[in-house]
Amino acid sequence: MIEMKYAVVIEKAGQNYSAYIPDLPGCIATGKTIAETENRIKIAIEMHIDGMMEDGIAVPVPATVLL
Repeated sequence: MIEMKYAVVIEKAGQNYSAYIPDLPGCIATGKTIAETENRIKIAIEMHIDGMMEDGIAVPVPATVLL
């Protein structure tokens, strides 16, 4: 399997942090710290992609441009 790297956006959200992947709509995670949020979004990405593959949905190639 080819390793793909997706851009992750982590934002402060009140008392916690929130993360999402622009190239994987619906793939989100939250945590009390940035580190916890980062760990959770990594798991969420794997689960999201596994679910897409199981459902026969094409997994998007990363397309987000970082400036």
